[in-house]
Amino acid sequence: MDFALSAKAEEVSARMWAFMREEVFPAEAEYAQWRANNDPHARPPVLERLKASAKKRDLWNLFLPELSGLSNLEYAAVAEISGWSPVIAPEAINCQAPDTGNMETLHLFATPEQRTQWLEPLLSGQIRSAFAMSEPDVASSDATNITTQMVRDGDDYVINGRKWWISGAADQRCQVFIVMGKTDQAAATHRQQSMILVPRDAPGMTIERNLPVFGYQDQHGHCEIVFRNVRVPASNLLAGQGDGFMIAQARLGPGRIHHAMRAIGMAERALGLMVDRAKSRVAFGKHLSEQGVVQELIAQSRIDIDQARLLVYKTAWLIDNYGAKGARTEIAEIKVAAPAMAIAVIDRAIEVFGGAGVSDDTPLAYFYVWARSLRIADGPDAVHRRSIARDELKRERPYIG
Repeated sequence: MDFALSAKAEEVSARMWAFMREEVFPAEAEYAQWRANNDPHARPPVLERLKASAKKRDLWNLFLPELSGLSNLEYAAVAEISGWSPVIAPEAINCQAPDTGNMETLHLFATPEQRTQWLEPLLSGQIRSAFAMSEPDVASSDATNITTQMVRDGDDYVINGRKWWISGAADQRCQVFIVMGKTDQAAATHRQQSMILVPRDAPGMTIERNLPVFGYQDQHGHCEIVFRNVRVPASNLLAGQGDGFMIAQARLGPGRIHHAMRAIGMAERALGLMVDRAKSRVAFGKHLSEQGVVQELIAQSRIDIDQARLLVYKTAWLIDNYGAKGARTEIAEIKVAAPAMAIAVIDRAIEVFGGAGVSDDTPLAYFYVWARSLRIADGPDAVHRRSIARDELKRERPYIG
């Protein structure tokens, strides 16, 4: 395995860093101030300016190998850089969740008509999208539990059910929902589910409420949605009836690389803030950087970040060479390891900052919330640990003494 960045990845990363320093970091204050004085779910104008600049800099849709020419391993480096400003940077380059996963899904499974109607506007950044799988009344980490019904009625499917934590739904630019529901209760367990495209204006679909995360309301929102006799054409079905579970598995593989690398980027910025604070802050007669306990926090953070990055690089390399199935265990590993690492590093930075660390004077408090949420998004830690353990229990040993 060779994790050295290719010449192309080095060049794209350099352009990404230039974009971050020249435009993204300076835009953070403008973004926050505009949201504080306007509808919290409206689009801050600065984002459109950044998106236009990203297109000119050829930093657009880098997540999709067929368009960018970047492998998963090469894109991992760019995703890490975007994680230094996780609220703004991913959207500025059209590489934000959940749109990336939805665009990958449409790229793999959509019909030509579906691509024209939904994928092309998403790739151009004209609209946004949402992925509706989780439900409040069942353990949705096991997708076979979902209860939303999608019943065939002539040339249509009729949808009834309730979904929640539907990221992006509060943003009016979110124009299409990929909805997972049950189409055949009598089929084999993993063939009961299907996915269908539901336009935002479909009669009977109601956004009931927007859910805050640890008290934060992000611009895109995380909503609870009810489907009451929502009727959509059968031609909106993705792939075939009963393919929902298969699509879900295909969708989540590369996306976990993106989440993990953005978490590493957040951790790197947190460590940078920690070091800067330690060098400038004096306590008990000397700088914090001279205190052994603070040096321990800094050193352990460096070790933890580098370990997590190597595991993510290995996973990206495996996906590039063997596909998501060939990296199944490693994908589960990074889903557990990267957010846990980020939480630990961010928490150490907060400790060094003291009271300032839990305020909004630094990005650390929001970083902590974002990283902690990642331990639930795309499946909680316990589910991934279960998968890892099952694979480990089957592993052949060269020797047991």
